[in-house]
Order: sequence, then structure tokens, then C-alpha cells
Amino acid sequence: MEPGSIVIVHLAGPTEKYWGVLETIAVHGVTLRCLNVESFDDWTRSIAYETSPSLGLATIFFPMGRVERMFLDERVGEVESLRDLFERRVGRSLERYLTGGDGS
Repeated sequence: MEPGSIVIVHLAGPTEKYWGVLETIAVHGVTLRCLNVESFDDWTRSIAYETSPSLGLATIFFPMGRVERMFLDERVGEVESLRDLFERRVGRSLERYLTGGDGS
């Protein structure tokens, strides 16, 4: 996994899942521009309906001791990735949204 990859990180102590853009990965930990997976539906809904989002991506460092596993956000057979779900719900590419190329 390289910086810029869209990933899902499973954490321990407490158990949490985060989705977002991998900024850095090192022996001491990972930095993501991300949000908690539990907030994903509300976040995409606010963007799709163009309401003023109360949620957004934050840049967070997670020490490697908390990281249990990290996955690329990829489609698996018929199961769409969270990126695919974002693009279907919002109607624009994730990259365009993240870089502000959508006019917002």
C-alpha cells in the first residue's frame, strides 16, 4: 500500500474502523485522512444532498500498536467498495471530491 491509497484500517484498544486516504505508513504508525466507518453513510448522504456537512475527513495518526490490519478499499466480486458506494451515492469521483475539483 502506498500513500494515496484508499484504505480501511481496523484498530484495537478500543476497537474501531476508519476509512480514508493513506497519507504515510511507517514503523511507528500510519497517518490517514479519514473518518470512522460508522459515520460513512451520514457523510455521503450530506454530500449527496448538498447539505452543509457536519462530518468530514480528519487527518489522524494511529500508532502501529493499535493497528490490527489494513485493507485496500477494493470491490470484491459483487460487493462494492466504500469508494464505489461513495461515487454511486454522490455522483462524482472520490478524487474529484477530495481535491475540490467539484466546485465545492
